[in-house]
Amino acid sequence: MRAMAVELSDDPTVFLARDWTDLVLSDPCGSFFHTPSYLKLWWEEFGTGALLLAFVREEDRTIAVCCFELVGDALRFLGGFDVTDYMGPVGSPGVVERAANDLVAALASEVPWDRADFRGLPLDSPWHGALWSAAGRERMHVEVGEDGAAPLIALPESHDAYLAGLSSKLRHEMSRKERRLVQEAGPYRIHMSTPESFPADMTTFIELHRSSPGPKGRFMHAGMEIFFRRLGEAFLPQHVFHLAFIEVGGEKAAGAIGFAFRNTFSLYNSAFDRAFAHLSPGMVLVGELIRRAIEQRWDRFDLLKGDFEYKYRFGAVPRPVGRLVLRR
Repeated sequence: MRAMAVELSDDPTVFLARDWTDLVLSDPCGSFFHTPSYLKLWWEEFGTGALLLAFVREEDRTIAVCCFELVGDALRFLGGFDVTDYMGPVGSPGVVERAANDLVAALASEVPWDRADFRGLPLDSPWHGALWSAAGRERMHVEVGEDGAAPLIALPESHDAYLAGLSSKLRHEMSRKERRLVQEAGPYRIHMSTPESFPADMTTFIELHRSSPGPKGRFMHAGMEIFFRRLGEAFLPQHVFHLAFIEVGGEKAAGAIGFAFRNTFSLYNSAFDRAFAHLSPGMVLVGELIRRAIEQRWDRFDLLKGDFEYKYRFGAVPRPVGRLVLRR
């Protein structure tokens, strides 16, 4: 068996100097949230502790990467708990167990922490079980918990096949909402932001978001607005970031942000005009985005974390996400 070594760095320039996007793409559970470009942006806007980037090496190549933030004596995956849905290591297939063992051993011997709170690990990812087992080998106390669920739709080859796979009740509900919107407000169109329209479109989306009552309206504070604008500026030209609106009578009734990465379209955030609330424009917009995802030949439509009832109206099934809390 080849020897492995773990290199640790606190240098943020490493996000660019040691781009590990190829590992994200090779890992079956790698997502946009694991890419160095996303994590770099998150760190610049929200990082408060000490940065820790871990590279698992085998001879002259990097075979796994995991990013952390050390806040006081608490260690957690880089990405926080609010805006990053999937977190944790990524690596080449076939190395997960060995890489997890070396990674946890390095964290145990070289990093000063008392408690690690690792969230955002899908239970279908082999990294969840591998990190759990590795922590046990290091004689750590491990608490295994839940971090919600991310409802997921496996997309068929055609929109007709998608509709046929829904229950008659769900098909009827989707059709009824679309008809009602047209009957009461008039025909609608889907507007997809371009780099030229993005600044004004994002301003509209922010306004819709802040008009929401309660925590949703407070979520879009000034720092969050900067983060969302930077996401669009960086990733819309790459066709990763998508900002869509449903327009009725020239008014933007609802908006949604999504990421297209690998074979998946992920619905990241949404907002709607309260004046149209009784017509459910957001639901109609999501239905249209599912249609477009099928037309683009994506394999999955991920509604991301948040086990909300409305997500299951589109035929999604829950993808459990786990949490590991480690103590020395």
